[in-house]
Amino acid sequence: MLTVQLSAEPSNGVWGSNALISYQGESATIHFSGDFPLRRIQQAARQLQAQGVTQASLEGEGWSYERQWSFYCGFAATSVPVALKWASIDEDELELLNARRRSNDWVRQVVNATPEEMYPEKLAAEAIEYLSSIAGDKVSHELLIGEQLLAHGWIGTHSVGRASSRPPVMLTLDYNPTGNADAPVAACLVGKGITFDSGGYSLKSSEGMVSMKCDMGGAATVTAALGYAIEQGLRQRVKLILCCAENMVAGNAYKLGDVLTYKNGLTVEVVNTDAEGRLVLADGLIAASETQAPLIIDAATLTGAAMMAVGTDYNALFSMDRELLYKAQQLSELVNEPAWPLPLEKWHQGNCPSHYADTANSRAQKGGGMGGASNAAAFLSRFVDTEQSRWIHFDLASCFRDAPDSRWAAGATGLGIANIAAMLL
Repeated sequence: MLTVQLSAEPSNGVWGSNALISYQGESATIHFSGDFPLRRIQQAARQLQAQGVTQASLEGEGWSYERQWSFYCGFAATSVPVALKWASIDEDELELLNARRRSNDWVRQVVNATPEEMYPEKLAAEAIEYLSSIAGDKVSHELLIGEQLLAHGWIGTHSVGRASSRPPVMLTLDYNPTGNADAPVAACLVGKGITFDSGGYSLKSSEGMVSMKCDMGGAATVTAALGYAIEQGLRQRVKLILCCAENMVAGNAYKLGDVLTYKNGLTVEVVNTDAEGRLVLADGLIAASETQAPLIIDAATLTGAAMMAVGTDYNALFSMDRELLYKAQQLSELVNEPAWPLPLEKWHQGNCPSHYADTANSRAQKGGGMGGASNAAAFLSRFVDTEQSRWIHFDLASCFRDAPDSRWAAGATGLGIANIAAMLL
């Protein structure tokens, strides 16, 4: 096990004064002085892992909670198990580090799994098992599978998933620590669980499709956020709604030009079958509104437009509730998971017009046209009862890396988990 220490001083001449890491025997020292020290620590951890180090012990002074977490983020690997011994810190912070790691490790496990392994029913089962392992009998759930979705009016999830040989699923999981079946629901989490996205008849290219196992990142993120919040002592009732499907091509697939009539009466023309995430989330947001929860949070790998706007280091935030928007951003800074608000106004709802329905699910243009991320968020807003619920949408631009970079291994990053968990507490 490699011993890793911190130093605010530059390395000596043997390694070069600008070296990020210096070595002595079985010990490495990270030199984190300069701008953005947390990023430097994460980069150093990534270098160590890329060099084949799979076991590390953080020792010596200077290892604050934030610095240790930055090291973990860089040290976590795509498919190789790593062992990490935390430095001695306050016992409460140590418990928090372990809980945060468990939630992030779970997300990596399910998001990095192959689409053959992680199909809709499997994702729902994994979420149930994970949260039950934390909360025990405080968790109950309902599963609607395949044609059962139509019987309950969930047209979006059924339409998107019906072409797959593996049926679509809506999971409603109820965390109720009060023991009172009539306790009010304090918050509702909604996640996009597209376990593989071919684009449907708006078919993706091979290079655009190869990483689409990550399109259930929203469902994984809100599930892990609930687990992390429970481990931190969440005592309010929270419902989790995952809308899970494979978006495939077949003779019975939904088609461009189809009009879907949702449970709330809204009609939607399909002008892009690759804008499927918003179609399944619409079901989840209607269901969340039915709980009359005062807070609704949804998360999704929804648009490439959000990535173009904020890059892959930030998640994009959308809400018509300015106070809630600012709170989410402030919490993102507190937990070192960068997030940035993008525009969303009521009039954005008119930016996807249809001649045949109340709205279209996008614009019939590449990427949904200008302002695609805002227009997608506005589409979602149509399905939330904002008169009774405060609502915020996370477009998870930073939750996955197609390839490794200087700070992250390829695959899931876990960014967004702590931010959403903090909003529940």
